[in-house]
Amino acid sequence: MKRHATAIWKGALADGTGAITTQSGALSDHGYSFKARFEDESGKSGTNPEELLAAAHAGCFAMQLSHMLAENGTPADELNARSVVSVEQEGEGFAIKKSALTLEAKVPGIEASAFEALANKAKESCPLSKALAAIEVTLDAKLV
Repeated sequence: MKRHATAIWKGALADGTGAITTQSGALSDHGYSFKARFEDESGKSGTNPEELLAAAHAGCFAMQLSHMLAENGTPADELNARSVVSVEQEGEGFAIKKSALTLEAKVPGIEASAFEALANKAKESCPLSKALAAIEVTLDAKLV
């Protein structure tokens, strides 16, 4: 299985603009820029690679945990997963340092200890977590 996306960039870093398109069409010529990546914390000026990474990580983790919960005989009613990707200055550039996963889960009939064990196993085994092995990946999961 292979998935693809394209990015087109025009201009210099600080004043250039780009457009991202995904295979699925979920993003089609969606704008991104230096401002969206490094200056606008509100997220209103377009997407950025770290936001897309956070979305991918949260989605991958939720799917992995959903599968594990179903195999356990305790399918989830709802998994509300979030990833916060941290980018920090490193030397003269920037580096992604952490993906902090949080989860609020509605899972009827599961014991807290079993839920915690499965959530941690899903964090470690989802493909995006594996791909992010070079950074810190944390999880704060709770049943609601």
